[in-house]
Amino acid sequence: MQMLDGLNGAQKAAAGHLEGPMMVVAGAGSGKTRVLTHRIAHLIDQGVDPFSILSLTFTNKAAREMKDRIGRIVGGAEARNIWMGTFHSVFARILRIESERINYPSNFTIYDTQDSRSVIKDVIKGLGLDDKLYKPNSIHGRISGAKNNLIGAADYARNPDIIGEDQQAGRPRIAEIYAGYDARLQRSGAMDFDDLLFKTNVLLRDFPDLLHKYQQKFAFILVDEYQDTNFAQYMIIRQLGAARENVCVVGDDAQSIYSFRGANIQNILNFQRDYPDCVVYKLEQNYRSTKNIVEAANTVIAKNQDQIQKDVWTGNDDGEKIDVHRALSDNDEGSFVADAILTTRSRAQAESKEFAILYRTNAQSRAFEEQLRKRNVPYRIYGGLSFYQRKEIKDLIAYFRLVANPTDDEGFKRVVNYPARGIGKTTMDRMTVAAAQHECALWDVLRDPMRKPNDLKGAAWGKLQDFGTMIEGFATQLNTASAFDIGHHIAQHTGLLRELHKDKTPEGVARYENVEELLAGMKEFSEQEDPANPDAVRTLADFLIDVALLTDADQDDGDDNKVSLMTIHAAKGLEFPYVYIVGLEENLFPSQMALNTREELEEERRLFYVALTRAERKATLSYALTRYRWGQLMQNEPSRFIEEVDEQYLNLPVVDARRSEPFDFNSARSSFYKPMPSAKKSGTPPRPGMRKVSDAGASSAAQVETQGTGDRAGQIEAGVEVKHARFGKGKVLKLEGDPPNVKATVFFPSAGQKQLLLKFAKLEIL
Repeated sequence: MQMLDGLNGAQKAAAGHLEGPMMVVAGAGSGKTRVLTHRIAHLIDQGVDPFSILSLTFTNKAAREMKDRIGRIVGGAEARNIWMGTFHSVFARILRIESERINYPSNFTIYDTQDSRSVIKDVIKGLGLDDKLYKPNSIHGRISGAKNNLIGAADYARNPDIIGEDQQAGRPRIAEIYAGYDARLQRSGAMDFDDLLFKTNVLLRDFPDLLHKYQQKFAFILVDEYQDTNFAQYMIIRQLGAARENVCVVGDDAQSIYSFRGANIQNILNFQRDYPDCVVYKLEQNYRSTKNIVEAANTVIAKNQDQIQKDVWTGNDDGEKIDVHRALSDNDEGSFVADAILTTRSRAQAESKEFAILYRTNAQSRAFEEQLRKRNVPYRIYGGLSFYQRKEIKDLIAYFRLVANPTDDEGFKRVVNYPARGIGKTTMDRMTVAAAQHECALWDVLRDPMRKPNDLKGAAWGKLQDFGTMIEGFATQLNTASAFDIGHHIAQHTGLLRELHKDKTPEGVARYENVEELLAGMKEFSEQEDPANPDAVRTLADFLIDVALLTDADQDDGDDNKVSLMTIHAAKGLEFPYVYIVGLEENLFPSQMALNTREELEEERRLFYVALTRAERKATLSYALTRYRWGQLMQNEPSRFIEEVDEQYLNLPVVDARRSEPFDFNSARSSFYKPMPSAKKSGTPPRPGMRKVSDAGASSAAQVETQGTGDRAGQIEAGVEVKHARFGKGKVLKLEGDPPNVKATVFFPSAGQKQLLLKFAKLEIL
């Protein structure tokens, strides 16, 4: 049992479990990664072949850290042999091995979100549809949701419920777009991110021999962050684990916050139903946070009904109470947080990287950025433009993709005339038409004289041929040269480096330096040993796979001494000594879009729980009395989540930074609320015992005079059916605010839920 040394009792019991299904319910900061790594090390120590262990994570960074830890315990050679990585990276590897079964090349391209939306935009245009109604981003989300639920294009078109939803939303031709999009991907030898899971399910479903092969190969399956799995991931695990049921899942239902990405909390809640013989282990000791933070978080999450019961506790010191700050405005809130960081940094001799500001939406960062800049406090924003999304980087990588897979239409279109080589829009339009007529890739048109467009002049055709010859020349090195050698050669001989070097502006110099940074990364990548094949050259195709599967967390260097600004979703899995949770106002956090059902509200509460449990030593909550939203100055009330924290853990009498006067949060709270007589006609789950003062009167927010069009305009109230000039018929869900700034939340079947200022909306009562 040497492999289990250093673990506490609960951790040791979980890590020492050998065969059969098991679930580890791991509270925040309870050391779940230690359990996973020590369990894998223990399996290997007990004679399990590392090649037969499949360990799935949600970031490549987490996989690397686990491999490093396991390597230190059992040796690097053994650790390298484990099938460990993200769902997408592991199954992309399997798809490349088995791709011919589903008529894909082994060097298929993986399209990112931007590529996918570009293809969808082209399909919409080709069908003659209005891209303002069929918005590419929205259609991509619809298709992504279908794929995550294992609904292919043909099944989508045959499903009357789905088609009915699309018709009701006024977009009846989404099924055609989905089919056209899938056909374009297949033609380009490309998969989108969702396909990596969807196509894996197709392989396991349609080829029983492959299912049997991988069931026998993976004797032990371990899944981290199981609460974040979607239906496609769930089905892969169910199928691969069906033969032996040596399935170990680790997660925390209280941290399930990704339903908008398709994650289904029921996967972890129902694990015992799926595996009646499973053994459940609970890791309940929090090693991260102070007692005040742990117990405050417990009082909030206890309000949720859908959860696995556990008693998270800590042996750490009590620590400071959680400060609650009431700001006059969002700018005042930014000023308070920036001053507080400066004060704490000085008083506690802390570094900037020990602080994090967490918010519900990216738009909230502005006020904090401004105030931190004024005070010369260094900061960085997570979730901004990633390095690999910069134009100059995408341009060079498009060349790499095209060399590896010439049928990649998106890569072709991006670089065929960059740097400029006299191939204009008219030429490419004719090429695109020819590709559509022959149902082939642009490259196939280029390299097949029989498909040459009749209206394409000789000079333009010659320039295209020169481009094709250049790409084919690069491809001769594809399987022999290292990723860096061929990458550097492409950057030079396409003229891309020369083009960037000509621009001597600060922005131009930065773009050139970014490309140099990419090539430096390729050099480092090329010099690393391939875990699967230590003697092999790491090729351009290997590099492209690595880049395509990077997550936001993987692109964080983690070394900069800067204050971190990020959404709470981006903060999951991270920890900081000092955390500021800002914008804690009703309709912002919890989000107004998540107040229609108990399930939605419970996910918002889990999001608050995640935010609070990121803090190690000190947590601060803040809200603003006024905030500009939708171009209007809004009056705000404190979030219900502040109320839900037991007051013994809160430091309510806070000093206002502007007035230097103490105030009592209870009195601030009473200015917004009074006892609730009923919760009738509310689309929002009621707040126990509380009600907005403005909702109490019969005439303030319950009924409002509007400038409605037509002679049927009049009194607007919750539950009334109305008509809008643009969105059509809808139903008023609720009203907020005081005249003249009353805001209505209206559901329109054709456009979804909208928030409208009544003084501008001109709603007509039906």
